[in-house]
Amino acid sequence: MPKAKKRGGAHQRGAGGQPRNVQPFSDEDASIETMSHCSGFSDPASFTEDGPEVDEEATQEDLEYKLKGFIDLTLDKSAKTRQAALESLKSAFSSKILYEFIMERRMTLTDSIERCIKKGKSEEQCAAAGLACLLCVQMGSGIESEEIFKTLGPVLKKIICDGTASVQARQACATCLGICCFIVTDDITELYSTMECLENIFIKAYPRDRDTNGVSSTPNTVLHISALLAWTLLLTICPMNEVKKKIEMHLHKLPSMLSCDDVNMRIAAGETLALLFELARETDADFFYEDMELLTEKLRALATDGNKHRAKVDKRKQRSVFRDVLRAVEERDFPTETVKFGPERMYIDCWVKKQTYDTFKEILGSGMQYHLQSNDFLRNVFELGPPVMLDAAALKTMKISRFERHLYNSAAFKARTKARSKCRDKRADVGEFF
Repeated sequence: MPKAKKRGGAHQRGAGGQPRNVQPFSDEDASIETMSHCSGFSDPASFTEDGPEVDEEATQEDLEYKLKGFIDLTLDKSAKTRQAALESLKSAFSSKILYEFIMERRMTLTDSIERCIKKGKSEEQCAAAGLACLLCVQMGSGIESEEIFKTLGPVLKKIICDGTASVQARQACATCLGICCFIVTDDITELYSTMECLENIFIKAYPRDRDTNGVSSTPNTVLHISALLAWTLLLTICPMNEVKKKIEMHLHKLPSMLSCDDVNMRIAAGETLALLFELARETDADFFYEDMELLTEKLRALATDGNKHRAKVDKRKQRSVFRDVLRAVEERDFPTETVKFGPERMYIDCWVKKQTYDTFKEILGSGMQYHLQSNDFLRNVFELGPPVMLDAAALKTMKISRFERHLYNSAAFKARTKARSKCRDKRADVGEFF
């Protein structure tokens, strides 16, 4: 008889039969834990009437066991293992609320992040900076978060200002510094110090010669973009007298960035301009910008840009953004957006709110909706009030039947087909679409 194959080969175990690696945090873990940890916030569409019962306590214990393993692996000798552990922790922190678990281990996590940023290479530093952002998002604005920022703030600033560090690491640290300062800082001097650090980075993107027609992108352009966006986020929480100073300092310089050959720099500069105009008009109803005609001409050109040497995707993205920027600068208008999460709705009706939402969406990714539902700090930032608690019975009543959903989808499909058919009809005078 042939010998039975052994399970768990040598490559899966190290010396003494101990496992070498912990399985990475998966989407399945996230979905199970999200459902069991906070069932009151589940999306009605995802509620199952006859699903199997989940042992919440066992699931929670299993999750915490995995997370403890990841935290231990952030101290591993292998850089790849440390980076994988950091990424797994990032995935877990972005997809669920783990306040109590983190509270007990915040100092251990802070030490691990500090060590990885100081001694790691580029990718590890980026992962550690991303985890630091999520750690502060989880902890919210409290004394514990202040302690974390006091430890990590100087390290982040040092990397940002270190010309020998990789651009990607400096970029990640700039974003992290801005977000953590936004969440944590009550000290106005620390806020100004952080803004000055970021300011010293992005002003290097300003052309030195005023007669320069364009700004060429450099390897540091991504760093300048991140520093500018992080600085803009912090500007939204500054006192009005400081806002006025910053507007006077930068409003006449930022339009030069609109000529940069990097599309992301043009977009970042455009959105920052729209936000500065919005803040300027809030502080002074009679605010007047001298070069308004020249600026609106630039913005209109970018909103209708048809240069063939630029990628189609970049042009579409740019035109969409600059149509809104032009409306903000010229007509003081903002196109309201609606964000749906669970049974709730949030309206983004100004550039300040849009900048804040885009920033947190960037770091939370697909976990943004879940955090909007259940993260007290984010709900406070967007003035959503306390979390809406819904039990299983309420969710069941909100759920539409499969037949109703089918009818709705069919009607939407027919309407969409009709609209597209009109646009595709060559006999119709539809004009030019951007």
